[in-house]
Amino acid sequence: MKIAILNRQFSAAGGGAERYSIALVEQLAARHELHVFAQHMEHQWPGVTYHRVSQPFRRPRWLNQLWFATATWWATRRGFDLVHSHENTWHGQVQTVHVLPVKYNLFHGRMGWARILRWVKVLSSPRLLAYLWLERRRFSLVRPRAIVLTSQSLVTQTLTAYPGCQHAIEIITPGVCFVRAASTFDEKCAARQSLGLPLAGRCVLFVGNDYRKKGLPALIAALPRLGPDCYLAVVGNASHVPAFKAQAGALADRVHFLGSLKNMEDAYAAADCLAHPTLEDTFAMVVLEAMAHGLPVVVSCEKYCGIAGLLTHEANALLLDDPTDVSALADALTRLANDPWLCQRLALAANDFAAQHLWREAAQKQESVYMVLAQQTRHEP
Repeated sequence: MKIAILNRQFSAAGGGAERYSIALVEQLAARHELHVFAQHMEHQWPGVTYHRVSQPFRRPRWLNQLWFATATWWATRRGFDLVHSHENTWHGQVQTVHVLPVKYNLFHGRMGWARILRWVKVLSSPRLLAYLWLERRRFSLVRPRAIVLTSQSLVTQTLTAYPGCQHAIEIITPGVCFVRAASTFDEKCAARQSLGLPLAGRCVLFVGNDYRKKGLPALIAALPRLGPDCYLAVVGNASHVPAFKAQAGALADRVHFLGSLKNMEDAYAAADCLAHPTLEDTFAMVVLEAMAHGLPVVVSCEKYCGIAGLLTHEANALLLDDPTDVSALADALTRLANDPWLCQRLALAANDFAAQHLWREAAQKQESVYMVLAQQTRHEP
């Protein structure tokens, strides 16, 4: 089939949604003619055709979102068997949703005057009106469409906002390309040297572009409670670094900001564990990727993080009931530091878990969705 893929940022450094889209393209390119439409691209793959979409409006973002939706509709309205959007657009037979619906975030749990005031806020905001209009069209099922969600935990919130789309929902969780054992001592030292990290000591890895939402404040606050040889390696959007360096204060020499990395292999090899005390993640691909590299993980429970719904506390991960509880976070990381048998057991279980979530299997599920939709589209009146 000839398929158009829509994603404004098509770069592995962009975040989980971008890496998800890229991984499926790489898996499916050998069997289908794929065309990627993006405003920013840092990717090349055999057999994939890339189309750069203009960006006349960098600010405000909502205006650029409308532009991207319109430009890609015009470019893909003919000549494609299917259009697969990873963005908030009104068109595309396949809509992969990576985040909580805007409508859910705005109105869930608000009743009476609180709901009325929220509507006043929406009606006075072109930005919110634009996002809600696009989203409403995105979840519309006037024509055959699949709503692909990246975790089971996202289903409830989606149906709360858009109950009419229940029969169109498919769940395709992220995956990994391979599973490998934890790095050896020599591999760990080489990776740390490559990244400019201390060779000695215990390295706790944090990965996230939104440092605050992904829980870095709690992690920095927990650092004084950990051993003096413990330090943080922080991967993600470098624009947030100054504010968090200030928070680290006297501990700044134990917090190493690495910026965005196109290749995460060295980061996983350099680390002793991953800490992900996120406040909101519909899945958290970084947790799965760390587990695929044999890292023990400390992660927020399912209330805050989608992948936690698939994990078992103390069997293949350490789960946090409250990611803002600095004491609990410090205790979990201290347990890993002081109990090598626990680390080894969690690392092996992490590998086993990751082996059950491979990209080739996710791609097969995605391909099945394509086939069903293509057949439905051909039989449209």
